[in-house]
Amino acid sequence: MAGNLYYLLATLPSLGELGTSPPMGFSELLDRLGRSSRYGRLAGLVFLSDDLLQREAFLAGQLQEPQPAVLEIAQIRNESPLPEFLFPPEDTKIGRRALQTDQVWAAYFRHVIHIAQIENSPFLDRWARMEVSLRNALAQQRAKRLGLEPTEYLVAQEFTDPEADFTDMLRQWATAPTPLAGWRVVLQHRWHWCRANEAWFSFTEDELLVYAVRLLLLCQWHRSSQEEAALTAKT
Repeated sequence: MAGNLYYLLATLPSLGELGTSPPMGFSELLDRLGRSSRYGRLAGLVFLSDDLLQREAFLAGQLQEPQPAVLEIAQIRNESPLPEFLFPPEDTKIGRRALQTDQVWAAYFRHVIHIAQIENSPFLDRWARMEVSLRNALAQQRAKRLGLEPTEYLVAQEFTDPEADFTDMLRQWATAPTPLAGWRVVLQHRWHWCRANEAWFSFTEDELLVYAVRLLLLCQWHRSSQEEAALTAKT
């Protein structure tokens, strides 16, 4: 296993800084890893988060051609049900006013952390808990802006890190001139978190999963650049 991982990491194309073009897509990386292998399954959980974002954007009419890496296209289009693990049990559902998408995200995070624990993947566990904390911090800010009750929009609160500090990121996000600029502030925060948690040249599973998260962020930034270009062309 260790020798195979060394070979995989040594043959993966290098990733540039945030804003540079991604050298491959999610599906290509999963195919390299083997989708049913341990590495493929764990990386697939990371990329599933992007599939869920694409699903939201498609159902809201903001994305015309989704390209999922884990879900089926029919699931993105809401023509087929999502995997069962994305349906929260009744006793874990959040506030009655919560959107269905929030329920899906709560189930997603709980599933990822559960898998990280039973598969003994410390980095995946840390990443998912950071994402829960970040999502809830943003949800609180949005709710306060709109005069809503923040607790109705928090997900998987039991995994929120009470010591996580998003003060600077939230200030930059709140003062961003456009929603797209605000999204990039969030991507930059995630990128810096990866840098603080990377396992460079350790040739361990953590290094591979950091690679997957970095690729995720590069692709999401690239998509935002395409959106920006499309908006500019219309004006």
